[in-house]
Amino acid sequence: MRRRAFLAGLAALPAGALSESASAQTPVEINFYNYNLATAGLGAEATKKLIQEFMDANPNVRVKGVGVGAADITARVQADVAARRPVDLIQLIFNDMDFAVRSLGAKALEDIIPGEELRAHFEGFAPNGLKLGMLNGKTYGLAYTFSTPVLFYNADLFKRAGLDPERPPQNWADVKQTALTIREKTGKNGFSAGVFGPSAGDWLFQGVIRSNGGEVISRDRKTLKFGEPEAIEAVAMLRDLFTSGAMPNLDINGAMESMASGNLGMYLQTSAVQGFLINGAKDKFELRASTMPTFGEKPVRPNNSGSALVILASDRAKQRAAWELMKFLTSKRGYTVITSEIGYLPLRTDIVDDPRYLGDWVKAHPLVQPNLKQLAVLEPWDSMPGSNYRQIVKTMMDAAEMSVFGGVDVGATLKTAQATAQRLMPN
Repeated sequence: MRRRAFLAGLAALPAGALSESASAQTPVEINFYNYNLATAGLGAEATKKLIQEFMDANPNVRVKGVGVGAADITARVQADVAARRPVDLIQLIFNDMDFAVRSLGAKALEDIIPGEELRAHFEGFAPNGLKLGMLNGKTYGLAYTFSTPVLFYNADLFKRAGLDPERPPQNWADVKQTALTIREKTGKNGFSAGVFGPSAGDWLFQGVIRSNGGEVISRDRKTLKFGEPEAIEAVAMLRDLFTSGAMPNLDINGAMESMASGNLGMYLQTSAVQGFLINGAKDKFELRASTMPTFGEKPVRPNNSGSALVILASDRAKQRAAWELMKFLTSKRGYTVITSEIGYLPLRTDIVDDPRYLGDWVKAHPLVQPNLKQLAVLEPWDSMPGSNYRQIVKTMMDAAEMSVFGGVDVGATLKTAQATAQRLMPN
């Protein structure tokens, strides 16, 4: 990587933006709260590697990486700020974005980075990826590690069940029939999805609802919509998968273990689990992947899992250092490591065929192709507004899970939950 001088970047700031400390010839230290660092099996080593490469190339910047669980980052930041320990840069899951803007002081890149420099860095990004971190017309988060829902499947189980692994299911009706056939012919479970469970969030649920023409929240972000007919129909479809025997009630860990051990036919989940599944399948069965299923002829509308990078620093020198790190992590080199060593999507799609970056790796790892294909139709994971955003999501997801596995009336349960959650929305 080309060696860069950190202080040279400060000269690019708008006139008047540099504070006295920012122009001093002194080293700068920033802290970086990162959930990959907190998870040994989900990219910690690759993240450490990238941070070290950045510091080697920017000797005036010291990055203190702090591992914090994805669900704990906002609470940790609030606690640290209250204790007068300011946080500079965070890796944030997208459903925390509204709260970060309203309550954590997230900085819009357009307000702190010169426009020409922003445009230069954004050149070559997948346009739909750049939209993920936008709120109220500004870029508060730069998409970082994320993926779309991928349908992993066990080609060997397909063959044992008399199914053609060259033709994986493309819609939910096919998923049901294929899963039932696998169960009948092999005795193995047919299908599972990472929709529910303590660590599932609501990203995949949102994609299922959207793909049936629904939304979980209105486009003006004022009205919840997960109790409307399109959403009810989508949840009823998942209920039918369960009651028919096509989908067992497995938690995320159970489903992952089952898929990795060859005891599950199909698994809809983020590509972040790709490395885990590849290791499990090695020398046991052929793991393949396809795109998210559709509802009949309706277009699939996948949204994203994963995270964005968000600057919280108020000090100009720390803002600049955080931005330089963000640029490196989302560079061609950054995404080469992120994709090949963790499993997330490369936002810079021009590196996919370039032998200097991911060209050879992609040829050897076709599992990434469904994820790349869905970039063209990617839609943002909506964050819920207001300070009660997590209660809103919990209310929605509890109702959906009870509707699928709990034997309750789907429509009535979702409508009641929607009315309850609507009262938690900001006025």
